[in-house]
Amino acid sequence: MNSFSTVSHCALVTARPGDSERVGLGLSALVRPALAMPGCLHFAVQRSHGDERLWQVAGVWRDQAAMTAWLNSPGMQVFSDLVHGLLVTSLDLHTFGDAALEHASAA
Repeated sequence: MNSFSTVSHCALVTARPGDSERVGLGLSALVRPALAMPGCLHFAVQRSHGDERLWQVAGVWRDQAAMTAWLNSPGMQVFSDLVHGLLVTSLDLHTFGDAALEHASAA
């Protein structure tokens, strides 16, 4: 059995009307640096099919330490820049752990 439990994050970002392309460019700049970080198993930026202003930034990490390192990395400045630049109307960040492992540990 592996000694680690993968974790993931999902950020949902809604651009202000007229700013979706700029938001997408900013978020896309996160991909390469994230994929180069130790412990990054998957990282993607996607645009909603149903709402052109809605973006998803999702990553899967080897463990909590790897995800925390990304959350504390200079690349996270992109989110701050988007918010302070008034380019987004909402930014929701959620983190997830492996529920199957949590339930197995509790049993």
